Amino acid sequence: MPFIEGEDRLQIHLLPYTLDDFVEEENPVRVIDAYVDSLILEELGFQVYSGSKAGQKPYRRQELLKLYLYCYMNGIRSSCKMETETKRNIELMWLIGKLQPDHGTLSAFMKSNQTAIKNCLKNSP
Repeated sequence: MPFIEGEDRLQIHLLPYTLDDFVEEENPVRVIDAYVDSLILEELGFQVYSGSKAGQKPYRRQELLKLYLYCYMNGIRSSCKMETETKRNIELMWLIGKLQPDHGTLSAFMKSNQTAIKNCLKNSP
């Protein structure tokens, strides 16, 4: 009995797929992207990075907010689960440009911007 065969994992394509090919035009993730890009985060109370600290460069607040909103809409509340989603969820890869912040970064972002996130959710359409 013949079966439907999947694509060989090692197959090279002449025209490779892009992440945009996997996210439909009507996908809600595009709404999150447009919504966050339209916000003025300083007015909502999000912390501003001063650029004077040594160490790793920070993630853009917009990207972390997009990640948080996507996970919130999909019932993912744990920062560890959010970290896992960044590694396996194609919609999320598209939304935040394949960034993979760790759970400590996500937890710190949510903790330091609690009021701003609430303001963002209150002001959403």
